[in-house]
Formats: sequence, C-alpha cells, structure tokens
Amino acid sequence: MNQSKTVLTLDAGGTNFVFSAIENEKELVDPVTLPAQAHDLKLCLANLIAGFESIISQLDKKPDAISFAFPGPADYPKGIIGNLPNFKAFKGGVALGPMLEDEFGIPVFINNDGNLFAYGEALNGILPEINQKLEAAGSVKRFNNLIGITIGTGFGCGIVLDGKLLTGDNSCGSEIHNTLNVGNSDWNAEESVSTRAIQRVYAEEAGLDFEALMPGEIYEIAKDEKDGNIVAALTSFQQFGTALGNSIANVLTLIDGLVVIGGGVSAGWDLFAPFMFKALRKKYNNFNGDESDRLSFVVYDLEDEQESEKFLKGNSIEIIVPRSGRKIEYDNWARAGVGKTVLGTSNAVNLGAYAYALNKLNEEKLIPPARTNNANKKMGNILNEAAG
Repeated sequence: MNQSKTVLTLDAGGTNFVFSAIENEKELVDPVTLPAQAHDLKLCLANLIAGFESIISQLDKKPDAISFAFPGPADYPKGIIGNLPNFKAFKGGVALGPMLEDEFGIPVFINNDGNLFAYGEALNGILPEINQKLEAAGSVKRFNNLIGITIGTGFGCGIVLDGKLLTGDNSCGSEIHNTLNVGNSDWNAEESVSTRAIQRVYAEEAGLDFEALMPGEIYEIAKDEKDGNIVAALTSFQQFGTALGNSIANVLTLIDGLVVIGGGVSAGWDLFAPFMFKALRKKYNNFNGDESDRLSFVVYDLEDEQESEKFLKGNSIEIIVPRSGRKIEYDNWARAGVGKTVLGTSNAVNLGAYAYALNKLNEEKLIPPARTNNANKKMGNILNEAAG
C-alpha cells in the first residue's frame, strides 16, 4: 500500500462540512469549514465542490483520491446517496460520487462514518494497541476482529473482520440501530441509544415537557455539577447503557471480537458503562430455570485498570499432543473487551477514510476494470469448453 498518496477527506455533518487532506496518515493543511446547506441541493453541492477546491489550492500536487463518510441510506460502491432525514436536499437520490469524479478527475470513495470509524480503529487504533499490549504481557492471544460503535445523534456501527471492512450487498452491513429495543419492542434500538433518548428519558423522569438540554448538560446534572433532577439524569444514562449493552451483545453473538466505542455520548462512559456491562454479562434461564451465560465468552471493561490487567494476562497453558508428545501453548480464556476510542472519533473516521482509499486505489491498480472483464470472458470460455 502506497502511504505517500494524497487523499482529500470530508467530515460531513448536517450543519457543517469540514474538508482536509491526508498523506502518510497526517493532515497536510488546516481544515476548511463550510455550511452544509442540507436543505438546498444546489447550494449543498456547490459548497462540496468549493470546499475540495479550497483544499486542492493549498496542495503542491494533484490529490490521488477523495474519500469520506456520508450518511445513508446509500449505494456506497456507486457513490449514490439516498433519501436522508437530515439532508432534505438529497430527496430522490443523488449520484454524489460520480459528480465529484467528473468535477475533479480522480477516484471518489464514500462510506458511512460507523464503517470508517471502525476501520480507522482497526488499522491504527485500539486493535493494534491491544495486540501490542498482549504481546508485551507475554500472552499468546491476539485479536483480529473489531466492532466499532458510535453513539451520538444516531447509533452507528462498523465491523472489520481480519482486516476487511464488512459493507454488505446493500451497503447495510452493520445497521445496529435497527436491532431490537429491549425497552419497547415497537421501537428500534436507536430510540434508546442516541442523544434524543437521553433527552427524552430525562424529561419523562423529571416530569417535564421535552426540552433542549443536551446529554452533556444532563451528565452535569447527574454529577451534581448543574441544577436539575439528579435521579432523572442518572436514570437517562442507566436506560441508555442497558439498551446499548443489549444491542452490542447481539452483535458480539455473531461477530466475535473487540468492541470500541466513540461518538459524543461516549464522554458519559462512567454513567452508562456499568449498565452496559450488566446487560452484556446477564444470564439466560431455560424453561427449567437452568442458568447459562448470555455470551460464550467473558467481556472485560478495558477502561478499568484491574479488568484490563486480567484481560491482558489471560491464562496461557501448554498441552501435550497425543501420540507425539509435542507441546502446544494456547490461551484457554475465551474473552472479549470493550473500550473507548484511542484515536478520537473524528480522527479515526478520517484515518479510516484514508486507509479505505489506499486499499481501493491499490485494488484498481492491480485489477483495472477492463482487464477484469476480459479475464471474466476468458474464464467463461474455458468453463464452456470444459463443459463440452
């Protein structure tokens, strides 16, 4: 992978667009911020072009690609953005990627922020950091899979399996927000794992009409640093953590790996994490009342020093291979860990976008589309001849 390539990036929020450029995993210029104009397609697209043009004007060479996160629904491989609740301008679908390719003459890669957050943390963040710590601790255990969770305005997720980003056939590879809401089966999980969830529960528990207190303010009330209903504030984070833990448990049941959490609400870790881990560690009971673990492995809090120490130490043992007497060392503690972002959410997304572009550019260099089509035709002829 050629690390010297220059990639233009974009942090696309509903209010502002923040443009930058990355080379060798470092920003090359001061970011440029322009209003998103999410209500007006013409203005929105004009600012997208203007923002990238402003970054290009600061570079001493032509960039190699554009890569950024944008909300879905979308067909990310084709660069087509669908109807977005926070971007009314995109009603009916917009071929954003192809438009930018036509405008700048370079490849454009788009994905969602959950995917790119997970990818950044898998390649440059918590996954390599944990494996380095395991090696330093003398453990033979290593992790290859990562679940990235973003909690803020919405509830996002990305999954990286052995270095490969899971996208899915419909660009919907890790839609955790649509997992079941354990508090209300008529809702999806995002209704209890989001900024509005904390706001709603606080208002309900405090006997107030819904008001615009942000999670950070409700956190301060819970910590008795701001006037308000402390019990209601604590309850809002308790319910948030319980819902979050249940959704993560569902994903961990299918994807066996580490979990990293980012996004604005992750700042309230000390309030919601105990309830998140309680949900992850709950027991099941069968019809006879027999008890079993919810997950097939122990989940550790990587932000807790004592738990992190146990997680890293594990239990490495040697067993003898029957008939040969050969010895094999392995760690017989099945476990996973949940921790906070080590890169910072925005930085992880940008690094994920950068790495994603490098991989795609490398793939295109190795297998140009025209050669792929010819190769497919040749393979088809060979198979037809073999079939006789």
